[in-house]
Amino acid sequence: MKPEELLCEGALRLGVEITPPMAGLFMRYLSELKVWNRKINLTSLRDDRDIVIGHFLDSISAARFVPAGSRLLDIGSGAGLPGIPIKIVSPVLDVTLLDSAHKKVTFMREVIRALGLGGIAAVWGRAEDEGNGIERRGFDRVITRAVGPIPDILRLSEPYLAAGGRIILMRGQSGGDEWELADKGVKGTFRLAERSDFTLPFGGQSRVILAVEPV
Repeated sequence: MKPEELLCEGALRLGVEITPPMAGLFMRYLSELKVWNRKINLTSLRDDRDIVIGHFLDSISAARFVPAGSRLLDIGSGAGLPGIPIKIVSPVLDVTLLDSAHKKVTFMREVIRALGLGGIAAVWGRAEDEGNGIERRGFDRVITRAVGPIPDILRLSEPYLAAGGRIILMRGQSGGDEWELADKGVKGTFRLAERSDFTLPFGGQSRVILAVEPV
């Protein structure tokens, strides 16, 4: 199956329809990712199939947790994941990508330019740095993809949440157990609002997405 077919079929299985223009953007993203990956270490995945499943479909799986029109902050975005794929399938989002590695931010900015995306920006900085230029209390959703221990992520993410906002945690198969352990330390401060356990299409990897909100 060609990468584009794999993407479109896998997305449908996740409840997301990929239009031909969207598919074209993903294929351009794939091309840029492979070219840049030869110069800087963006991902350990090299094969088209692995990238489509392990990065694109994995990122798309969280799209339903981000309501249309939301302001989304992606902390530790790296190669633009999951923020750029979510932006592609939901163009009306206002997305900010944050990473502490200059080269990765340069890559994300180049992808944004190459894909002609609007309403999305890549920012260099650390979430814990109050001088990073990212608006406090300005985001409806803050998302992270397997970045650090859950209690640390919640502590770093919460200052950016607007009233009624949620933190979206994308975890591996142990995500449920991670939350049970984390809950002992954050109980009374955060609560689990929604949880989704699923298997990535074609890949078979188990995933858990947790939507957490301040109490």
